[in-house]
Amino acid sequence: MEKVLLGDCLELLKKFDDNSVNLIYLDPPFFTNTIQKLKTRDGSKEFSYKDIWKSNEEYAEFLYYRFVELKRVLKDTGNIFVHCDRNSTHIVKTLLDDIFGLEQFQSEIIWYYKRWSNSKKGLLPSHQTIYFYSKTKDFKFKTLYNNYSQTTNVDQILQKRARDNNGKTVYARDENGDIINSAIKKGVPLNDVWEIPYLNPKAKERVGYPTQKPILLLERIIEIASDEGDTILDPFCGSGTTLVAGKLKNRKVIGMDISEDAIKLTKSRLDNPIKSESNLLQKGKDAYNNVDSIVEKFLHDIEYIPVQRNSGIDAILKLTYQESPVLVRIQKEHETIDEAIKQLSKAVKVKNSKKSFLIRTNDIKSLLEIDLISGEIEIINSTSYKFKEVLNRLE
Repeated sequence: MEKVLLGDCLELLKKFDDNSVNLIYLDPPFFTNTIQKLKTRDGSKEFSYKDIWKSNEEYAEFLYYRFVELKRVLKDTGNIFVHCDRNSTHIVKTLLDDIFGLEQFQSEIIWYYKRWSNSKKGLLPSHQTIYFYSKTKDFKFKTLYNNYSQTTNVDQILQKRARDNNGKTVYARDENGDIINSAIKKGVPLNDVWEIPYLNPKAKERVGYPTQKPILLLERIIEIASDEGDTILDPFCGSGTTLVAGKLKNRKVIGMDISEDAIKLTKSRLDNPIKSESNLLQKGKDAYNNVDSIVEKFLHDIEYIPVQRNSGIDAILKLTYQESPVLVRIQKEHETIDEAIKQLSKAVKVKNSKKSFLIRTNDIKSLLEIDLISGEIEIINSTSYKFKEVLNRLE
């Protein structure tokens, strides 16, 4: 279902039934007291809207009655996300506390991004705020996970923790004194500071609408606060980003806007959704600073946790084998296969791994051939190694 409605959301909402929407996101005027305008990339069209108010009270009253209607149409398990910036956060938070209740305040999300600098005196604004409220305590929420940082100790991932008699956190041990492995963790739970790139002027999804938000930002909100098939409402849909993100995530979408240009643009984007991908989010921030390109090369289509602080292994697969971690080591450039097996074997023993893999990348011989292979370790020849074997047979 896709509905795009022209008109003031206050009047349009009165036609909706109580408890009919699962998720609401709105990016209302920010109380900037300016006329927001921007041209399309080819300069053929200019979009604009007025964000000018006589007083704080006028702006607060404008939002208040709309928030009341939004609460009415929101289901008891529903959530509302209100986007604002430094000009309006104090007003928006006060209104939401009053209408939804302070006890339904869930998070203050900071959307952090890097912007081009300007000559204005003072600190460069690099974030906006998104207030997350639920209607009741019985609200939908799905935890998302980020990868561990490169400085994370592998033992923090693999070994179960417990508290001793003094309340100190220690590694849990069984009756024989051996450290107990924990289940493979999914990663670090998403926090309330989101670093998602601002749309650059050349982004494929940019349509020239002022204050346009990236689809990636809305997709994250949709993922944590709704299920497939749910109904999402954006009462200030603008360029239609919320609706496009909802459509891409298999949600029913409803958009409202008082601007006829915005409605036409939203319908056009729904007919042809375009999404810009972010290398920052795909690879992670640390990938730009210290990429282990070898591991990424061999495991790019496999779900794994990279390991930086262990000489024996390069990665831990996110799947397990017989309730034990699956370890991976990639043979280094100047390392013999026996040296690689020896290093991996140590980690296999310490981590009590019942299945691990060594990816062979070369055929450097040891001076002494040592039988280090065990049933827990399986050697896989890399594609480049297999190719070299074929070429050698051709010579």
